[in-house]
Amino acid sequence: MGSLARRDHPLGSLTTYRVGGPARLFVEPADEAELRAVAAAIDGRDVPVLVLGRGSNLLVADEGFSGLVVSLARGFDQIAIEGSTVRAGSAVSLPVLARRSASAGLTGLEWAVGVPGSVGGAIRMNAGGHGSDTARVLVGCRVVDLRSGVTTDVPVARLAYAYRHSSLSCSEVVVAGRFGLQPGDAEESLGQIAEIVRWRREHQPGGSNAGSVFTNPPGDSAGRLIDEAGLKGHRIGSAEVSPKHANFIQADAGGSAADVRRLIEDVQRRVRERFGVELATEVRMIGFDTAASARPLS
Repeated sequence: MGSLARRDHPLGSLTTYRVGGPARLFVEPADEAELRAVAAAIDGRDVPVLVLGRGSNLLVADEGFSGLVVSLARGFDQIAIEGSTVRAGSAVSLPVLARRSASAGLTGLEWAVGVPGSVGGAIRMNAGGHGSDTARVLVGCRVVDLRSGVTTDVPVARLAYAYRHSSLSCSEVVVAGRFGLQPGDAEESLGQIAEIVRWRREHQPGGSNAGSVFTNPPGDSAGRLIDEAGLKGHRIGSAEVSPKHANFIQADAGGSAADVRRLIEDVQRRVRERFGVELATEVRMIGFDTAASARPLS
């Protein structure tokens, strides 16, 4: 990867938890041509790859990630509005996309103001909130496969969307998305956005966290179960279950990813013992699988 790659690049500051170790290799391609150059350097080898957006749903191990991290920023942050279609690069933040589309008199993305992630991350995991999600408005996306170097326009039907899930593989990098919205009233949409922002400030904590830690089990709320188990304010080391919202775990400044992981597992154990419910994590755990992390990077 030549001059594009940096070794032992810190990752913690690039995530909303602000904890965790470095990436063995880190690249920040400026455009699709540089991204394809990364694919050519990989040349089909079995290299562990992590595509990093705004880092809002990741917990990186203190030991870091023994693979290649690809971060899209400059060159992938453009928005174009054509009628009721909005095209957005993968590095565009969802709150910015929500406000831009609402100001243009288009409705359907107001919910995105409450998700502190990127377009690429939202497409990959079917991000959502406030009664809607990416699957409802996405028309399709543009993807570069780092294994083959092939660029493909993928219609939404081929993403096999489910709750916080898509069929995209780790090597497939979303570079842009196309959203189909409806004509609306800009003032009304901006009012909805202001209400979502107000609600989040009132009900959800700020600080170093990754939003909802656990997916909601069928017919129930992870936050309710954790609260009913008496775990609000529960702490292990430098990590704490938020006293404001039980499905958020906060990391202290200078804290450790290991403490966050231990607290996540402790919450899962206690909820399982109390209610017989196995909470699944929405947050992605990166670098904790020592077997995967130990694979050679040639």
